[in-house]
Amino acid sequence: MAKEFNDPSVALICALFAYGNANLIVRFLEGLDFSLLDAEEEKIRQALSFAYYRFQKAEDTTALFIALRRLRQERTLEEIFYEGYRRDHEVLAGISALISSIENAYTYESRGYRFLLGRVYQKGVHSPYKRWNMFLRWMVRKDHLDMGLWRSVSTADLLMPLDTHTFNVSRKLGLLKRKSYDLKAVFELTEKLKKFDPKDPVKYDFALYRIGQEKLLADLK
Repeated sequence: MAKEFNDPSVALICALFAYGNANLIVRFLEGLDFSLLDAEEEKIRQALSFAYYRFQKAEDTTALFIALRRLRQERTLEEIFYEGYRRDHEVLAGISALISSIENAYTYESRGYRFLLGRVYQKGVHSPYKRWNMFLRWMVRKDHLDMGLWRSVSTADLLMPLDTHTFNVSRKLGLLKRKSYDLKAVFELTEKLKKFDPKDPVKYDFALYRIGQEKLLADLK
């Protein structure tokens, strides 16, 4: 992975925009100037005036950059995440702390921006938090795929970045019984994978995803 992406703020932007067609995602991200995270806010607004992607308008992209710029001047994303996570070692609490901090750093609201960030976890929220959990996988795990930049979080606490590919493959393999693609499915699959490796259940994510992406389901008995 390119050195510039070994930065939690850059990685988070990449993760949050990681939905839809893979080629379009890469094209959009390659068109972003991540050095803007340390630029003046007016320069950010000017440079990103045409940075739109699917549900996100240029204003949404700009809002995220400005919010992260302000946060990185005060504390790290790991510190913010850890404030929510440390009490019960629940990653959803850490994710919620990050979402809240981004919202508070720059007051802005739109439908596209809400889709991009997601909502703070609370009772009644069923989102699988796929992009956030993928970001955490990048930050916490360390191998040829994941960067392992954060040392304060245990791999044992991570949740599966469940997408439709992983969901369908897991059901086909009998790893997942739940029929709904939601947060309960994330919990169920993560617990199932802990039976294979309780210290690092999310390490199976990429393999399951690739089986689905390569459309190998027909080969599974």
